[in-house]
Amino acid sequence: MTWLAHFGLTCAPFSKELPDSDLWLPPSKQAVVEQICEAASAHDQILLTGDDGTGKTTVLRAVRKRLSESFRLTYTANSTLGKRDFYRQLCVALGLSPKATAAAVFYAVSGHVQELRGEHVHPVFLVDEAHLLHQDTLDHLHILLNYEWDSRALLSLVLVGLPELQDRLALRRNRSLYSRIHWRLQVDALAPADTAAYLRHRLAAAGCERELFTGDAAAMLHEATHGAMRDVDRVAHAALRATAAAGHKFVERSAVIAALGSGGGR
Repeated sequence: MTWLAHFGLTCAPFSKELPDSDLWLPPSKQAVVEQICEAASAHDQILLTGDDGTGKTTVLRAVRKRLSESFRLTYTANSTLGKRDFYRQLCVALGLSPKATAAAVFYAVSGHVQELRGEHVHPVFLVDEAHLLHQDTLDHLHILLNYEWDSRALLSLVLVGLPELQDRLALRRNRSLYSRIHWRLQVDALAPADTAAYLRHRLAAAGCERELFTGDAAAMLHEATHGAMRDVDRVAHAALRATAAAGHKFVERSAVIAALGSGGGR
């Protein structure tokens, strides 16, 4: 890609294919990571909400990097399934053989959780896109948390989704599950200074230590994306390409405008 050579970059700086070691989070998101790790250590349940593209999955990746081998993290992002298929999917993610009936699948998962306790390993189930969960799955999830007459916390459930997930859980029908979730956390969009720092970090990871985005360009990019990290990535990528095509060395406001006009923005 000639535009990479134009800036002396070793790779596309705003690609989603980023190793956990190169993740960057502002202090506000680092605090959320700390809280999730603390909650998992206490064997508690967690709700994590935030608008689309604000970095919820990035937070989960940072949690994965932080937690020790005494935790077993299982991640699933397909939340559009009914109860039986949801548990079958969980079985596959856990390396178990999925069973035929809903009851058999449930007992396979709960039995595995109890086996991990004997190995002194605490399982953490991360359910992304949880605002899409079927109601019959929500009706049943609190039962998955009930062990030894509801006297043992053998599993931490992390429900991750858009803000409407909290509204759903607050409904009377979901009270049994919601009352068990003691940690209710939120991921916010980047602040203007965070966006500028994020741009510098991603460019440095791609081999560029100098400032490429002018102050005006970074400010406009933040305003146009409302600090949503996924949108920042998309617009910044398009602005770099527009700048290289114009033969310029710095990304200016005009390049951001061009990126937004070509569909790089929301």
